[in-house]
Amino acid sequence: MSLLEPDLDSVVRLPRQSARRRVSDRAFLIVLIISFGLALAGLVALLWYVFDTGLPAFGPRLWRRFPSLNPAISGARSAVFGTLWVLAVTAVLAVPIGIGAAVYLEEFAPADKWYTRWIALNIQNLAGVPSIVYGILGLAFIARGPIDLGPVVLTGGIILALLVLPIVIIASREAIRAVPESLRHGSFALGATRLQTARRQVLPAAVPGIATGVILALSRAIGEAAPLIMIGAFTYVPFNPTGLDSKFTVLPIQIFDWIGRPQEGFTQLAAAACILLLVILLVMNAIAIWLRNRYEQRW
Repeated sequence: MSLLEPDLDSVVRLPRQSARRRVSDRAFLIVLIISFGLALAGLVALLWYVFDTGLPAFGPRLWRRFPSLNPAISGARSAVFGTLWVLAVTAVLAVPIGIGAAVYLEEFAPADKWYTRWIALNIQNLAGVPSIVYGILGLAFIARGPIDLGPVVLTGGIILALLVLPIVIIASREAIRAVPESLRHGSFALGATRLQTARRQVLPAAVPGIATGVILALSRAIGEAAPLIMIGAFTYVPFNPTGLDSKFTVLPIQIFDWIGRPQEGFTQLAAAACILLLVILLVMNAIAIWLRNRYEQRW
């Protein structure tokens, strides 16, 4: 057969393959749309139930009054303040350590060494570890065991900091990696050292991405209940925390306690506390989006 003559078998086979591929692509798209629709319907139904149940109990009483055995006068003031205390400790511990580790791995650690790749791999693995594992670790070594701090604010902050630390490191590394190399080369050409370049050029340029990742990581921490339940955080705390060694509770644990009580009033209070927690999360995510849009740089 001449090279100029068409191969009739391939000419006949190609339309069949393309038609078969179009059918498989459409089937896959239909499956994706159905899966998305089911997930969206479940989310809408859950939010509808929460808002329909919790809106009658949502109001200033929720964050002004302390918990009580009477649902008519009960509130979540101690849980709100406990959440703020624990979140502050988590931020103080996780943010500087996470950003420092990201700067070292991206700017100073040799990329071709085995231990650098080993550290990066373990950080990625730790980001996917279930939160209950961190609770078991905190119970064995921090709340009890060698450190023996007990179920106090500092213990909860340390455990949640360990939980979100890999997320902070990964998000900060991605933000630092997005800074163009030309900025570093220009700084080196002007005589700056690697440390000066990282501190004065790279880190300020990566701040929007780092801030976004940090806020999203803290948004995850604020909704965690399993690790704090593991260390023995209290479900009934009729006072605000006054220090790092104070007993505490947080909004997720208060919701967990209320939802298990048989009275209808506590079910409404649990739904109202869910709304309050959603409002806090939406505000934190809105701040992250504003920071990203306000300080994002186009390279």
